[in-house]
Amino acid sequence: MKRFISLFLILLLVGVGGYYLYQYLQPQVEKDAIITVPAKRGEFLITVSATGELQAARSESIVGPQGMRSVGIFQTTITDIVAEGTLVEEGSYVATLDRTELGNKMKTVGTDIEKTESQLLQVRLDTAIEMRGLRDQLINLKYSIEEKKLEDKMNIYEPPAVRRQTQLELERLGRDISQAKQNYQLKQEQAQAKVKEITATLTQHQNQMKMMMDLSSEFVVKAPKGGMVIYDRGWNGKKGPGSRISGWDPVVAQLPDLSDMISVTYVNEVDISKVKVDQEVNISIDAFPDKNYIGKVFSIANIGEQRPNFDAKVFEVKIQLVESDSILRPAMTTANHITTSVYEDVISIPLEAIHSNDSLSYVFVRKEGSLQKQEVLVGLNNDQEVIIELGVEKNDEISLTIPNDADEIAVTLLGEDVKMNYKKKKVVQKPTPSSGAQPPTDTKKTTKGTRVEG
Repeated sequence: MKRFISLFLILLLVGVGGYYLYQYLQPQVEKDAIITVPAKRGEFLITVSATGELQAARSESIVGPQGMRSVGIFQTTITDIVAEGTLVEEGSYVATLDRTELGNKMKTVGTDIEKTESQLLQVRLDTAIEMRGLRDQLINLKYSIEEKKLEDKMNIYEPPAVRRQTQLELERLGRDISQAKQNYQLKQEQAQAKVKEITATLTQHQNQMKMMMDLSSEFVVKAPKGGMVIYDRGWNGKKGPGSRISGWDPVVAQLPDLSDMISVTYVNEVDISKVKVDQEVNISIDAFPDKNYIGKVFSIANIGEQRPNFDAKVFEVKIQLVESDSILRPAMTTANHITTSVYEDVISIPLEAIHSNDSLSYVFVRKEGSLQKQEVLVGLNNDQEVIIELGVEKNDEISLTIPNDADEIAVTLLGEDVKMNYKKKKVVQKPTPSSGAQPPTDTKKTTKGTRVEG
């Protein structure tokens, strides 16, 4: 029994000690769980962010056969192509295109050539035989005329009727030989015309065959100059092995100028009015997250478009990189932060530190070792931070987390007179932010934002 009572007392003492230890450490745990950041004072950027893709500002196309349509071929397939990103020299192999359709057409034209050559030979043989018969007919008519002339001389003592009959025969033979000569001339011209027609057809087939043979060599595509091969993009995506190319657009790949890159992005129609030409852009590359580049807006589309993965209309914006880097490659994904306005000498804190209750905005500020709920007057914000116009001073410790006893902390209000005085002064001073910030080598033309101490 005594052992049981002793064990009970020990457990009781351990439980009470543990409870008081927990109560003692709990405030420290809660204190350590609070994450605070100091309020900053200085330059504040308003940005529009959009994802984009790197492209070369200039590139030379690597094209396949450009005469496919002239021989009745409107599409062909890329059977083989070097890997994207391959460095090639001028005249180096790039791709091979499918010659199947071209080969079939060459066989058809070859058959047509053989058939036309046979027709030409047949016409020449028929013409030779026919013309020989006509010449023999002319010779026979000449002999007949000579015979009648001799007969007419021999009939000098015959009655006039007999002589008249012989003379009529001579006249008939004269007409026959005249008609035979004309017929010979016509037949000769007819044969020449037929031979000329078939020869023209044969020449056409031969020219077509020559064109196809010349075109066949172009189905092995070579680089027009040295550079890095980047697959071309069509309406249905990137071209590669197995892709179809058309006779209207026989581009197989591109040789981009990697020293001059642009980022092509699409900005939501809600934000496009903020974007202007020559605005500064901070560009980061997904492939190299530790690197950042400076760019400048140089082209904004006038008409919006509906693109995949976008809920609203977007406008194409092209950004010129003002610096080059050998590691940059076309088609790399970019994060573009376009600076639309710059405010100087303003207080700013992270967006997640702002809380609201109805029309009241407030933050948790650590003062004198405890957190206080302070009303603030907020201004413009970017993707990460917001301007605080009233209620927070520089270096104030702002909590990013909500304390457990947040509902028990009373709000310290700014006062209506303070807010009214600030708004009046703001209207009089009319602060104007700068926009279209220049690249780093230029001096930024900014107008200081106005802040009134509360």
